[in-house]
Amino acid sequence: MTTESPHWFSSSYSDNGGACIEIAANLIPVRGIVPVRDSKLPNSPVLDVSAQVFAHFVDGVKGYRLFRSLG
Repeated sequence: MTTESPHWFSSSYSDNGGACIEIAANLIPVRGIVPVRDSKLPNSPVLDVSAQVFAHFVDGVKGYRLFRSLG
């Protein structure tokens, strides 16, 4: 068992408009997950996403495939 604490950060592409998420990438090598939370509500629930699923999400956003499939 690990006592690693998440080191939260948001993307450098965030415009500080308040509609951001924060992730804790430091837990990928230790636990294989990417914790995600609402940057406006740091005490809100945290969603733990597997590193593989998060990588697919990022690839989808980068390629705009995610947004096209939602439209």
